Amino acid sequence: MKVSVIGAGNVGATCAQVIAEKNIVNEVVLVDIKEGLSEGKALDLWQTAPVNYYDTRVTGSTNDYSKTEGSEVVVITSGVPRKPGMSRDDLISINAGIVKSVTENVIKYSPKAKIIVVSNPLDVMTYVAHAVAKAPKENVMGMAGILDTARYRAFLAEALDVSPRDIQALLMGGHGDTMVPLPRYTTVSGIPVTEFIDGEKLDAIVERTKKGGGELVALMGTSAWYAPGSAAAQMVEAIVMDQKRIFPCCVKMEGEFGLNDVYVGAPVKLGKNGIEEIIEVKLNDDEKELLVKSAGAVKSIMDVVDGMDIL
Repeated sequence: MKVSVIGAGNVGATCAQVIAEKNIVNEVVLVDIKEGLSEGKALDLWQTAPVNYYDTRVTGSTNDYSKTEGSEVVVITSGVPRKPGMSRDDLISINAGIVKSVTENVIKYSPKAKIIVVSNPLDVMTYVAHAVAKAPKENVMGMAGILDTARYRAFLAEALDVSPRDIQALLMGGHGDTMVPLPRYTTVSGIPVTEFIDGEKLDAIVERTKKGGGELVALMGTSAWYAPGSAAAQMVEAIVMDQKRIFPCCVKMEGEFGLNDVYVGAPVKLGKNGIEEIIEVKLNDDEKELLVKSAGAVKSIMDVVDGMDIL
């Protein structure tokens, strides 16, 4: 079984490394437009196989998508990263063109591949990939909710002095400042998180989660990569191993939660058929209002893409 990762930058290389170390596929192919970058990183990763005890072969290619032929899953990380002071919206014109071109090449060689989009602005780039691929919506999804919940859970684990493995959480909506964390669905070993923390502290953690990407950009001068790459790899694992995991992922809404023709995060069942089910959890009035607002923000950017005549 083959998985391809398009974009051999920090996120793509991390994703490829985590997939390889899970030892769940025969081959991971890295593709990048920069001459020699993917080949070099792939070779470096392959040389860790004897140390980390995995058999997955890691190979690289400079813009040769024929090497990706027959991929079960393709992760798209291509695009320019956010710089300090740059919003996700600033990335639209450049990254939409990149994601369009990448998706065309991916579908040419792997028409049935499950496509996971990581490029920013993520929700809108998922829209671009789905529109270009002309594939069932179950086959094209965005990685956002897993990353956002990971940040949320990490912050909670730190505040509560507990293991992050015991925290389960759910976020919905767009990836960014309008995301919709759902404290009602946050538990620590099945115990509601509100039993451990007061409302003011929880609200502060929610706000930090919303701005989690920006916090890292301010610290490092570029976007994060360890957590995003690992989150995408977890999605790959759920698909190739047919795990039926319940994850928040970006997917096209077609009536779910009262939303239509917009791409936002929602809880889904992820298995060998991609998104096998969108799980419509019950939301209260405040949560519904926040979700509609978030979806509206995503739709406004989708409209911008439509106006660019890219698709």
